[in-house]
Amino acid sequence: MNQKIKHISVMKKEIIESLKIKKNGIYIDGTFGMGGHSISILKKLGTQGKLYSLDRDPNSVFIGKQIKDKRFDIIHEKFSKILNYARYKNIIGKVNGILFDLGTSSLQIEDEKRGFSFKKNGPLDMRMNPNCGISASDWLFKSDMNKIYFVLKNFGEERFAKRIAYAIKNYCKTKKIKSTFELVDIIKKATPIKNKFKHPARRTFQAIRIYINQELEEIKQGLEKTLQILKPGGRLSIISFHSLEDRIVKKFMIKHSKKATVPYGFPITENQLKKLKKCKLKIINRILPTPKEIEKNSRSRSSILRIAELKE
Repeated sequence: MNQKIKHISVMKKEIIESLKIKKNGIYIDGTFGMGGHSISILKKLGTQGKLYSLDRDPNSVFIGKQIKDKRFDIIHEKFSKILNYARYKNIIGKVNGILFDLGTSSLQIEDEKRGFSFKKNGPLDMRMNPNCGISASDWLFKSDMNKIYFVLKNFGEERFAKRIAYAIKNYCKTKKIKSTFELVDIIKKATPIKNKFKHPARRTFQAIRIYINQELEEIKQGLEKTLQILKPGGRLSIISFHSLEDRIVKKFMIKHSKKATVPYGFPITENQLKKLKKCKLKIINRILPTPKEIEKNSRSRSSILRIAELKE
């Protein structure tokens, strides 16, 4: 693990304020990363407060284990398993705030050995937990062109998905793509039109990473489970970094902040109608990074912070 990696938490001030931290409250940071948000939460907590953090990346968990604080606990787990963890800790319905900082962390992007970055040469891996699942290199070698095309088109919204998928499979006829720069070179040659403001490999790397780590499914599962874990009045704060993530978060919050409707004449009891009409969330705000934040931290440029509260 590269100990020299520097990390600036995106919209740290805004997210800490959005959680409305109570001194003796219980909080969950579902994406510990390099600990920026968790440390800020701990600074706001009193002696009886508690912070539980999760991360699927063993390097993040290693960093978290260095925090010696009786108010803090970290577990090596995906945030889609947040309900199991809450059940184990007996905090279901008792949590004052939950935070998800979606996407990758600097710990992953800046370490060339992890294979996340198209700007650094290293093994083509991309797994958030290197001990689980299949590497990007192995997946590209084993998958057919149609599968790769589907992933690039749907998870990267790549304009030249078909050309790139064909080029990847053509290359894999003779050998496996083992490094990030090998893949970058294939993408560059397959891209007929270049955008001087955006790297041609950006969307392909995003798509493969999302698929390898099943990130969108993780978000859907994790969000649904927060409704059982939060206490009434508890806050849910989510930072997303691209439209696919934000779309899921936005739809989830809208879905649970609207009353259900029943077609006229549909047979239903009064008690059933009351249950259906009850909405679970109140949407609080949507916050975008300030120009000053973007200047200080370019990673924040595409970020969106959405905040909701579990209804009393």
